[in-house]
Amino acid sequence: MKKPVFVPASIVIFAMIAFAVVYSSAAEGAFESLNRVISDGVGWWYILAATGFVVFALYCGVSRIGNIRLGRDDEEPEFSVLSWFAMLFSAGMGIGLVFYGVAEPLSHYVKPPEAGRVAGSSDAAANQAMELTLFHWGLHAWAIYVVVGLGLAYMTYRKGRPLSVRWLLEPLLGRRRIEGPIGHAIDVVAIVGTLFGVATSLGFGIQQITAGLEYLGWVEVDNWLIIALIAGVTALATFSVVSGVSKGLKWLSNINMLLAVALAVFVLLLGPTLFIMQSWVQNLGGYMQALPKMALRTSPFAEDGWAGAWTIFYWGWWMSWAPFVGMFIARISRGRTIREFVFGVLLAPTLVGSLWFTIFGGSGILRQRNDGDMLGADGVVDTNTSLFTLLGGLPLATVTCLLAIAIVIFFFVTSADSGSLVIDILSTGGDMGTPVLTRVYWAVLQGVVAAVLLLVGGSGSLTVLQTASIATAVPFSVVLVLACISMLKAFRYEVAAAPRYVRISSAGGDRPAEERGRRSGVSATLAGLTAPPAGRSGPAGARHRVFAVHEVPTGAVSVDPDSGAVTLDDAARATDPLGGEVFDTPEFADSAEGQSRQPARAETP
Repeated sequence: MKKPVFVPASIVIFAMIAFAVVYSSAAEGAFESLNRVISDGVGWWYILAATGFVVFALYCGVSRIGNIRLGRDDEEPEFSVLSWFAMLFSAGMGIGLVFYGVAEPLSHYVKPPEAGRVAGSSDAAANQAMELTLFHWGLHAWAIYVVVGLGLAYMTYRKGRPLSVRWLLEPLLGRRRIEGPIGHAIDVVAIVGTLFGVATSLGFGIQQITAGLEYLGWVEVDNWLIIALIAGVTALATFSVVSGVSKGLKWLSNINMLLAVALAVFVLLLGPTLFIMQSWVQNLGGYMQALPKMALRTSPFAEDGWAGAWTIFYWGWWMSWAPFVGMFIARISRGRTIREFVFGVLLAPTLVGSLWFTIFGGSGILRQRNDGDMLGADGVVDTNTSLFTLLGGLPLATVTCLLAIAIVIFFFVTSADSGSLVIDILSTGGDMGTPVLTRVYWAVLQGVVAAVLLLVGGSGSLTVLQTASIATAVPFSVVLVLACISMLKAFRYEVAAAPRYVRISSAGGDRPAEERGRRSGVSATLAGLTAPPAGRSGPAGARHRVFAVHEVPTGAVSVDPDSGAVTLDDAARATDPLGGEVFDTPEFADSAEGQSRQPARAETP
């Protein structure tokens, strides 16, 4: 383990758990005040930064940066597209899709934001509810993950650095600072935010599982049931994380996606099918149309606190999860180009998420409009039971409710699994071959934290830890912005230094190259080259050659006005922001940077 990271992170985690449990009632009020301070004080920064991450991701995908491969130039992706998507989707959204699938659109429909200026439970509120939900779970959420995931995949698989968040800033700060206290602090913040974020989500997952079983009338929730559920799920997560990414987590993710697809198809076919498909098309169009307007909305004149409770909460929540999800999708994305990575991570989950929320959220809104039975007795949406209430109005309600509970459990396991794997990699300084003992330590600790919060602290401690994980996004948002600047610096150097290959064909017969050059009015300098090897000539006697062409900035070239001689100023050329550093690690030796520094092997005659 890396003691300057592992020990401080563990101390902070245990200290905050003790504070949340011992001073539960007072801590809840204090952290609610902290949440308001964050929303009112830095909410504008969260909104500006999140939109900036979308611009960063799209620029990397559409520019020449997108041609860079996250690994060696000849490397193929480790996982198939289907398995890759299933794993990143399970880790990135997980329990939240099931937890909020019905509840969030229904909440926005019943109580829309004041800034939107639409009446609740109206047609306009229904359309706006879906736009807001897709806004919170669409491009902005995944662009935050892209920043971390893309940077880590590039630095590790392209440049051979350890798989750790700190190395995102090496092009900006240099290796010495990154390996010192600054780098340790970055990784500690990432570990603390990740563990609290995952543990809090596990707590919400357990609440929904118990609410589903209680809704079916099968159990009465007590502490022993909570302990049994957490113990069982933690055991599955521990077994999976010990098995490794290519076995346990891959299998669980694929099974989970199949179950989720089965539930969605069931509701689509036996629910209001035509309404859902019409709504999906309209929701996509409404989201794209409203995106520019919502992207920078801070609602300074509104007094309902909606932006802080929803949008700012979500942006802080995604940022607190960014080390976890970003590192995980980096781990499973080796061999893909930056363009494949960006558009795969941005567009595919956004598209599928829009269909999921349309199926469940749209059906919930329609049910409320027609029957009016989707709200609790107090007229408020019950997040824990809204999904089961919707399924209760469809055929085979018991079967589908059990299927929904199984999906939550599998999402629970994959989140705990991938979360503990990422934390373990961070705590060992980026070592991807982490010891089994530390993997088990983090997996069990997540389960213990969730159990303690539910049994001892109750909902108050969940609020405390949720706010604490969001608060870690305040310093980490600055790290993410600096990471964008740092990565652009590295990407631009690689684009400038990367050779461009062209084919030059000479089909002018036996006429010397110099003569052809003078005839065309240019200076030809290709004379004297040896003939291509046998079998390399093209049709009609054309002779083909391949050259590596490097772009040179205009300011680095000077031309003598008398002789026409061209001089290249090396000092004005692009400089490597990573400084040509060499690491004595297996990851470096297997990366593109490490391979380029290997001595050339003689060809076998």
